[in-house]
Amino acid sequence: MTIRELMAHTAGLSYGIFSQSQVDTLYQEAGVLDNDSTLKDMIDKLSKIPLRQQPGSMWHYSVAVDVQGYLVEVLSGQKFDEFLNERLFGPLGMNDTAFHVAEDKADRFAQVYTHDADGNLMAQEGFGGSRSYFDPPNFLSGGGGLVSTTMDYMRFSQMLLNGGELDGVRILAPSTVKLMHLNHLPRELKEMSPGTGFGLDFAVVLDPVAADGISKGEYYWGGAAGTWFWIDPKEDLVFVGMIQHFGPRRPDVRSLSRRLTYQAIFE
Repeated sequence: MTIRELMAHTAGLSYGIFSQSQVDTLYQEAGVLDNDSTLKDMIDKLSKIPLRQQPGSMWHYSVAVDVQGYLVEVLSGQKFDEFLNERLFGPLGMNDTAFHVAEDKADRFAQVYTHDADGNLMAQEGFGGSRSYFDPPNFLSGGGGLVSTTMDYMRFSQMLLNGGELDGVRILAPSTVKLMHLNHLPRELKEMSPGTGFGLDFAVVLDPVAADGISKGEYYWGGAAGTWFWIDPKEDLVFVGMIQHFGPRRPDVRSLSRRLTYQAIFE
């Protein structure tokens, strides 16, 4: 596998959560995402498990983002959290983004909700996670370990819309950002889903009609706990939504927010 394939989720890896295969079962048995382990431990476990598919043969959401976190450690010589604080969170003023919630911020940590079997909204125990977000973790998960705020994430997204810069601080070169939201799927794959390709850690709208979108070139992603965002270079627009909700009964606020946002644009 290549780093490009890792960033495009075509590296042959899986998650052990979202699909059913013998490889996914091996992920679960090995505890690939064990919160008490480290990124190096995860790599050691993955090295003993076969790939789910040949790299480059299909798009499959996976632990590739966590593997990227380990690559950051190897290439930088720093722990993943130290690198992020020094190179991203600090320079961008993302003061509320970290791998755990500090004690003096605990009263601001939002509750996560879900639905019970009868469809009633209920608070999810443990704020919706499999670990305590009040304690610094051993496993610095790039795929799902950070806590943040809407405004911190807006600053991150605005930096990308600006071509890698915000408030006079440059994080990425404009050419790098452009490369990130080009379609990197192999020619024989073409699409992740109808009208949608995948760049370097972002989904990318290739055909707005087929993708039920508005602007060609929009790039986006969403999170398991009811987070979603999109960046639209054509309309010079960033949207960030966070509703703190797990589970299949979540209302379709993503589609609704898209319709309402673009209906408000007249120029």
